[in-house]
Amino acid sequence: MKPLLDSYSGAFEAGLTPVRFSRQALADLGREYFLLGHLIDRVGLPLVMERFGNESYVQFSIEEWMGASPIYSVRMQRALGFEGDEVGTVFKNIQLDIGAPPQFMDFQFRLDRPDYGEFWLAHCGALLDVEPFGEKQVRMMCHEIEDPTFDATAAATHPCMKMRPIHRPPRIPAGRTPHCRWKVFIDEHSTPYEQHANLDLNAASKLASIPIDLPPDDADVDGGWPDYSGPFDAGFQFEDLNHRALVLIGQEAAVQAHLLVRAYLRCIADRFGDEVAVAIGARQWVGSAAVGAHRLKKALDIGGNGVDAIAKVFQMHPHFMPRTYIDWRVSLSATGNVRLSLGDCAALEEGDCYSWFAAVDGGVPPAFDAVAGAVNPFATCRAVAPCGDERFAWEVEIDPASAAQPDPPELALVRISRGAEFPFVRRRPLRM
Repeated sequence: MKPLLDSYSGAFEAGLTPVRFSRQALADLGREYFLLGHLIDRVGLPLVMERFGNESYVQFSIEEWMGASPIYSVRMQRALGFEGDEVGTVFKNIQLDIGAPPQFMDFQFRLDRPDYGEFWLAHCGALLDVEPFGEKQVRMMCHEIEDPTFDATAAATHPCMKMRPIHRPPRIPAGRTPHCRWKVFIDEHSTPYEQHANLDLNAASKLASIPIDLPPDDADVDGGWPDYSGPFDAGFQFEDLNHRALVLIGQEAAVQAHLLVRAYLRCIADRFGDEVAVAIGARQWVGSAAVGAHRLKKALDIGGNGVDAIAKVFQMHPHFMPRTYIDWRVSLSATGNVRLSLGDCAALEEGDCYSWFAAVDGGVPPAFDAVAGAVNPFATCRAVAPCGDERFAWEVEIDPASAAQPDPPELALVRISRGAEFPFVRRRPLRM
């Protein structure tokens, strides 16, 4: 068996997946994947507001999370063995949700009893992003959007579970910390929460039930928890999990992101039609793909800007995971270019337009150029003839004599967020 990698600073390896990385590398990568899933909205929602106004921004924010979060919350519970109907179950979900990426959304917890607990944010990157735009934007996020979406997430665990603020922004006095504090409780006498109609539609997708390929149970020898079936740990870090579980949560983070995209595109299509949804989705993918490429290159210590670096970023980008859903292949061609290809897979067989991959038709998705250009501005992608069991294929080539690709405007949208450059720290060593 090949030794596990602490980074991707070495040579490109065709067929490499996250399984090849060490526990610490996977913990670091997991934080990246959760943050990148969170940042998808930093592209998608400004596009909505730009085209349809503030009211649509609020409604889309609510409906996309209501249409995705309850699905992936239950998936994560099953995957890590902590299914239940108590407050501690919801707290574990928050620790493993792209809506609450570790450190950027620095949730802290106190679990008093099975039916009551509190959480607070020592650092809320989302708040710090919107505060410069004034109190109206803060209230829109911290009141209008959070009230229904928090309850939707809680209700996935118990239909009568509620989340209510103890205090929240606008911050009074200015600069107040923690940024907000909430109580979470089960109110057995309340009316059970009614989930959004799109939840059932998204739950029927192939994505919602896609399995994850994992190494065997006995593959890990480095310690850590095999799951999260034990008691809730308020100080939980990804470093607590074993190798197999870290592979799992990284792939589940990718599923969460794709589910969020499906819910977002349904919101658009319900109001403005499929054609508009596809057009906006393509732009959302561009900005999200580009910021992901920039962050992953640094996080994985991928040096240089040649074809090897481009291939590595395409290979490890969460937009092309999990491989059980997206049959994504990256190699170096005989001509010295990067070869990308898609085989027949569930992502191409959803039967609707509510995913980024639904628009893949043999041309070059703009997001591909965005990834390549983030590594090397002289790199561009072109469609080529597929071979064997490939459905679609492309090559990325670097031409220094060509005009450099400018940063796409969609990348500027996400760079408004501090998340685009947010630095992670390791808060504890690996659990043995």
